[in-house]
Amino acid sequence: MMPVTFKTLTIAVLMQAGLFAFASGAQAQVGPRGAPGAVMDIDDQPGLVAPDDDVAQMDPAFRRQPVYFRTTEKPGTIVIHTNERFLYLVQGDNRALRYGIGVGRDGFQWSGLKSIERKAEWPDWTPPAEMIQRQPYLPRFMAGGPGNPMGARALYISGTVYRIHGTNQPQTIGYAVSSGCFRLVNSDIIDLYGRVPVGTKVVVRQQAAL
Repeated sequence: MMPVTFKTLTIAVLMQAGLFAFASGAQAQVGPRGAPGAVMDIDDQPGLVAPDDDVAQMDPAFRRQPVYFRTTEKPGTIVIHTNERFLYLVQGDNRALRYGIGVGRDGFQWSGLKSIERKAEWPDWTPPAEMIQRQPYLPRFMAGGPGNPMGARALYISGTVYRIHGTNQPQTIGYAVSSGCFRLVNSDIIDLYGRVPVGTKVVVRQQAAL
């Protein structure tokens, strides 16, 4: 039989471990959703399955919708405004289909002119070494599926390690949260995936053009 003192200490240690695990999974938010300073400090959660109605966890402002969008880019071009937390699929006649996105944290944001070089449904995930260093618990490889942080679809951006992909954390849309990729809720990435072919031009901007 376990001595009372040892049993009490064991329970206390387990409780502290549980509290620590809960705290490590908590999310800290800085700034209102969608603002340039809006950051969500939350770890990736492999194995978490997003709800079927993932849009319900989004601010209505970030839901997919047609908008007025002045641009000289050709229809079919993807334009990403990192500061705005929006991805635009140009439709022509100064119109675009706008999607709310999660973007890279400070130090992981970038800009440039690229293209979509590959597409994948329920993509596998191989976290880069830098991500594993920050989150040692992550798997070195995870097959695609509902619990995969890459979500339901992925569009691979040429010349980079970055992707436009889904997520199993829909509450992160509108925040700077990733390691440089752009994430959409699964229902949105499925919609976008069906609209853009390989070779699609991708323009990534840090600030909106006037």
